[in-house]
Amino acid sequence: MFFASDNAGPAHPSVMQRVAAENTGYAMPYGADDTMNEVRTQIRHLFEAPEAAVYLVATGTAANALALACYCDPWQTVFCSDLAHIQEDECNAPEFYSGGAKLSLVAGGDKLTPDALRSRIAAEETRGVHGPERGAVSITQVTERGRVYTLDELRALTAVAQDFKLPVHLDGARFANAVVALGCTPAEMTWKAGVDVVSFGGTKNGCLGVEAVVLFDPKKAWEFELRRKRGAHLFSKHRYLSAQMAGYLTDDTWLTTARAANANSARLAAGLRAHGAVFVADPDANMIFAQFPRHVHQRLHDAGAAYYIWDGTLEGSDPQEMLTARLVCEWSITAAQIDQFLSYFE
Repeated sequence: MFFASDNAGPAHPSVMQRVAAENTGYAMPYGADDTMNEVRTQIRHLFEAPEAAVYLVATGTAANALALACYCDPWQTVFCSDLAHIQEDECNAPEFYSGGAKLSLVAGGDKLTPDALRSRIAAEETRGVHGPERGAVSITQVTERGRVYTLDELRALTAVAQDFKLPVHLDGARFANAVVALGCTPAEMTWKAGVDVVSFGGTKNGCLGVEAVVLFDPKKAWEFELRRKRGAHLFSKHRYLSAQMAGYLTDDTWLTTARAANANSARLAAGLRAHGAVFVADPDANMIFAQFPRHVHQRLHDAGAAYYIWDGTLEGSDPQEMLTARLVCEWSITAAQIDQFLSYFE
């Protein structure tokens, strides 16, 4: 049983098979491989964006930081949730790759609201040369608390950005999970909703390690290429990134894995509710934040059930104290594993 992270799961067989098939003969390096041409065509078709610039990197941090650097000058600031991955988990990479642009945090938790975003943007460019200029808006979909913005919520946020003539970045590390949850198309959740650049995640959803950056303005392409090379994220044996993404996209594997992960999470959430767990937020995709008593956490820990205690410690005098767990499902978890995990609540 392993619910610590969807980063911890195996790669999907379709991805592995495509990587193995790629591992013969020779291919041009640095993204000039034929498979990358295939991937570029697939992603442009998927996003209904025939002119989009498409690039691959190996990590989500690289995807987010390089994308934002293309849309934010060093003297500007990126507006994001105070729980956003670029704030909490990327060791100042956006600041580093942009050459010094800061992050302006929008208080209120994992989900931005139009009013809070507008207020935070309006608070900048009020100090002349002594303060940062307004830069990009970054939205995380799925959020860091497992919730999904509806299309109307996305459009409301991008409308605020457009009022200030600011670009919008979408951190889509769990992009596929959000698409499945909303029942929408990639285009509807990105450029049709006002998004300028998206990090289209693969690693958490069945790949070995690959993320696509999709820039809907092709004028940004050369700048991204320069930043990727200068930032040491241009792979020489790029075909192995291309092969992963090709396997991920072929026959809608990316949707198959996301549907499985979301369904696994729904099964786990239903079981937790039945056992009286309290949810920090209603889980919309494949990530759950739930509270249950310390003694249950201890029982799960002793049984070898792997997960993160998100808030609090196993040690404590009150066995009934409610502690929060972060439980993440990925595509390969079985119903039997979920049911076994839930059996420790009985």
